Amino acid sequence: MRMHDHDPWADAEPVAGAVGRPADIHPTAVVEEGATIAADVRVGPYCVISGQAVIGRGTVLANHVTVSGSVRIGERNRIFANCVIGGEPQDVSYRGTDTRVEIGDDNVIREGVTINRASEKEDGLTTIGSSNFLMAACHVAHDCRIGDHVILANGTLLGGHVRVHSRASLSGIVAVHHWATIGGWSFTAGLSRVLHDVPPFMLCEGLPARPRCINVVALKRGGFAQSAIEAISEAYRLLYRAKVSVEPAREILRSQGMLQPHVVELLDFLDQQQQGRHGRARERRRAA
Repeated sequence: MRMHDHDPWADAEPVAGAVGRPADIHPTAVVEEGATIAADVRVGPYCVISGQAVIGRGTVLANHVTVSGSVRIGERNRIFANCVIGGEPQDVSYRGTDTRVEIGDDNVIREGVTINRASEKEDGLTTIGSSNFLMAACHVAHDCRIGDHVILANGTLLGGHVRVHSRASLSGIVAVHHWATIGGWSFTAGLSRVLHDVPPFMLCEGLPARPRCINVVALKRGGFAQSAIEAISEAYRLLYRAKVSVEPAREILRSQGMLQPHVVELLDFLDQQQQGRHGRARERRRAA
C-alpha cells in the first residue's frame, strides 16, 4: 500500500447513524454510529456502513454497498453497486475475532465484488493496495494481500491467504488456490485454474495454469529495457524449454552476463516455490 505524506483520514469526522448526516450521504443509507467518513465522501442509496468503518476523502460508494466490520478505505476509491467489503471470512474455523480489511487509494471496485476480512490464521488483515482495478463479481477471500496496479478481470476468485504482487493481471474467471502467490508483471489467461505459484514476468494459462511465454507486452508497456526483456526471455528458455533447474540456470545466466536484477527476482521466486509444498511457497507458513 502506498505511503502518504499525510494521514488520509485526518479530515474525517465521526458520523452518527441517523443524525447530522452530511449532504452527500443519501437519506436511505444506513451509517452506524461511530463510522468515520471524510467530508467529501459520497454514499449512495441503500448503502450500509458499520460503526467501525473509516472512509477517506473523495471515495464514492455507488448504491447498495455494504461495509461490514473493521474496514479502512483510503482516498478517491470508486466502489460500485452491490459490493460487500469486510464480510466475515468464509472459513469454518473463524470464531468471531475482530479482524480487518484495509484498502488504499484510487482503486476501482466494480459491481458485486466481495472482499472478506481476515481469519485468525495469520495477522488478521486482508489488504488491497492502491490503483487496482477489480472488475465485476470478483472475490477476494480472507487474509489475501493485493499489491498496487493489479487487474482482476470479471469473476476472478482468490482463495484464502493468496498474495498478488504489484502489476500482476488475471483475466476473466480465473480461480486461484488458497496460499498461492501471483508474481508481479505476470498475466494469467482467462478460465485458468491456478494451483501453483505464478512466477513474475510470465504469461500463464491452463488447467492447471503453467508458464507459456514471458509477458512481453506488459514488460514493454512498463518501460523495461530491451536488455532486461532479453535476459528474462533467456531465463524462460532455460527453465521451461531446456528444463534446466534453478541453480544451474543461475550460473549459465551469470556466465552470459544476463543475471540482471529482474532475472534474480525470477530465480529467487522459483527457488522459494520449490521449497514450498504443492508448488506454493506459502504452504510452508501453513505447515508451520
